[in-house]
Amino acid sequence: MSTVAATLPKPNTALKESGYIGRIPVRNLWLLMLYASDLFRQLDEVSQVAVEDNPDDIPDLVAEILSTQVEQRIKRNLSFGYQTRETTLNRVRGRIDLLKTEHHRLLDKGKVFCRFDELTVDTPRNRFVRSALEEISKLVKRQSLGHRCRSIANSLRRMGVVGEKPGHAEVSIDRFGRHDAIDRKMVAAAHLAFNLALPTESAGTKYLSLPDREITWIRKLYEKGIAGFYDVTLSGQGWRIEAGKSIGWAVEQKSSGIDKIFPSMRTDITLNHEISGRRVIIDTKFNSIVTKGWYRDETLRSGYIYQIYTYLRSQEGLGDPLADKATGILLHPSIGSMLNESVSIQGHEIRFATVDLSAETKMIRHQLWQVLEASHED
Repeated sequence: MSTVAATLPKPNTALKESGYIGRIPVRNLWLLMLYASDLFRQLDEVSQVAVEDNPDDIPDLVAEILSTQVEQRIKRNLSFGYQTRETTLNRVRGRIDLLKTEHHRLLDKGKVFCRFDELTVDTPRNRFVRSALEEISKLVKRQSLGHRCRSIANSLRRMGVVGEKPGHAEVSIDRFGRHDAIDRKMVAAAHLAFNLALPTESAGTKYLSLPDREITWIRKLYEKGIAGFYDVTLSGQGWRIEAGKSIGWAVEQKSSGIDKIFPSMRTDITLNHEISGRRVIIDTKFNSIVTKGWYRDETLRSGYIYQIYTYLRSQEGLGDPLADKATGILLHPSIGSMLNESVSIQGHEIRFATVDLSAETKMIRHQLWQVLEASHED
């Protein structure tokens, strides 16, 4: 990740001027990082940035991400931890506190006072996350989202996470090991819920690392950010989101050595809705959606059209009804103007759309929703 000094223009870098990556205007990479759930990777670095308090619908955005992360952890079982307990028992467990045992004459009753470590889900980390859900449920604008956060918090209580919110000291000393690294995203989202601030890329008084604007890294971040947006906004509505899914060719015959050289296919984002029978394949490209043509000033890039067409047509007739009528979307960042057009080819809609990454958070969300809704309306 870059430091403040590294944000200045340098030769042979993608950053040409403030707010641009190549020719593409980008207002705040932190938004993509937030949806990509990579924010936790930035918390240990030290560069000064400013923060933008409660821009647009940040409480709702953070609540979506936090609730999604916690639901995923509940499905895989919460992390356990050891908690020291002191109590009177009928048998010895851990260490005996002789002073308290003798003082209360517990031996006469066949009991002992013991101090021991107990494995529990009621850890400071899980209590911190539950408290974040309860807190942000009071701030979100959408009632359904507030209910979702409270419902997840109640689920944590039923699972045994019943203690009070931990103090700052307990949270600050929490460290992740290899066995519980999966909790990082959930805890990072909980921190955001309490802070409710979206960092900017301007110099300020808060300490975080600045996102690297190297274009290869941004391409991957753009893909993950778009996938993350649809994951946190659609997963609770019956949609199943798959990022980086490999799909196969309908091979009928093959020679002995073809497997060594034949390319595989991998889609960027696949959205499935079994109830409505919809499948949407989104291919993200971090460049201009149009280029200069032979006989016109602007034309869509034919290579990208061939690619999305292949994704759609190659999966037909394989016994998957969602594949037979799937929709394809080529989603680019906008450069100067917006585009949202479509064409239907052999039973498949292919949409060509852009999103303005220089817009405010609320507008970016609206544009991404609009792209998906337009494909359904057509």
